Amino acid sequence: MARISLYADPSGRSGDRWKNLLRTAEERLEKKGIRPADIKECLKTAWQYHQDPLFWQNQSDGLAAFLGAGESRFYRLPVTFEELAVVSDRFHLKPLLPYFARDGRFYILALSQKQVRLLEGTRFTVEEVNLEDMPQSVAEALNIDEVDSHLQYHTGTSSAGGERAAMYHGHNPHDDEKDRIQKWFHQIDGELSGILKGRKVPLVLAGVEYLFHLYREANTYPHLVEGGVTGNPEDLRAECLHEKAWPLVEPIFGEAMKKAKEKYFELTGTKQITNDISEALRAAEHGRVESLFIPKNRQVWGRYDRESDSIEIAKDHPAGAQDLLDLAAAKTMRNGGDVYAMVQEEMPGGEWLAAVLRY
Repeated sequence: MARISLYADPSGRSGDRWKNLLRTAEERLEKKGIRPADIKECLKTAWQYHQDPLFWQNQSDGLAAFLGAGESRFYRLPVTFEELAVVSDRFHLKPLLPYFARDGRFYILALSQKQVRLLEGTRFTVEEVNLEDMPQSVAEALNIDEVDSHLQYHTGTSSAGGERAAMYHGHNPHDDEKDRIQKWFHQIDGELSGILKGRKVPLVLAGVEYLFHLYREANTYPHLVEGGVTGNPEDLRAECLHEKAWPLVEPIFGEAMKKAKEKYFELTGTKQITNDISEALRAAEHGRVESLFIPKNRQVWGRYDRESDSIEIAKDHPAGAQDLLDLAAAKTMRNGGDVYAMVQEEMPGGEWLAAVLRY
């Protein structure tokens, strides 16, 4: 089944550049042997949007469209794309890697006496994670009235942002109350272990600073971020928590890429690095790629036969070919490796592909 991936600059519609992308997709579908009626049906929604002026209003920096038999999805994203039309057996996702991979993913654990929330974020997005089995409040583990006698708080309005800020005062809870809070935190940590199992994403705490210390004593997740978002998170929207948490994790993602590059250079001259697409793709297939660096705006067209583990590299973009860099990136991430998509000038050693192998 053919799948079409389109990346566009929404401001370019005035010059019929969206129309040109659709024409390119049609030509490649024809070369792939797709019937004209099926091509028309597959691109129907995209052509309709071409004629719809409302669709082109309030666009973001980039537009990504994914089309196939019976499906069409369009995403307005705060990422600038070079215009590209790809027809393959799978969706082409490499232009999205700076959006998802390079800035990474992180979590925010918002703790308060009445509510526990887990948020998953990227540089540009944030969404709530469903916590069906997690105890949702201190009241489920403690006598809330007893705790309130020691953790009293009142809310006010900050002069800067207008958001409600929580201030706690009074005596610290007795040791038995601390034990019960930590028992509750152990329950939370146990549930998080299942959600975050096998991941290396940063986790940011949000809540009253006193609870940070107690949670850190119960925590077993190795990527808990130092510091946190202080204050009562109950009245803060997900977007506000995201805005406050991002400055804490941004340096972590930059440091991760820096360390990956340093390791690549340290292994120069060994068999643990490669600049060969065939070797990197085979290694990615078998889970051997630890870090992969690829240029975000370059494609290497070809075919990969998984059964025979054979790779054919093409000089142009023949029918049925796919971007082997995109495929290597997808396989690397699927097997727990890190992928960094960047401009050519940032590539290690100026190479057009660089990979650090696990073995």
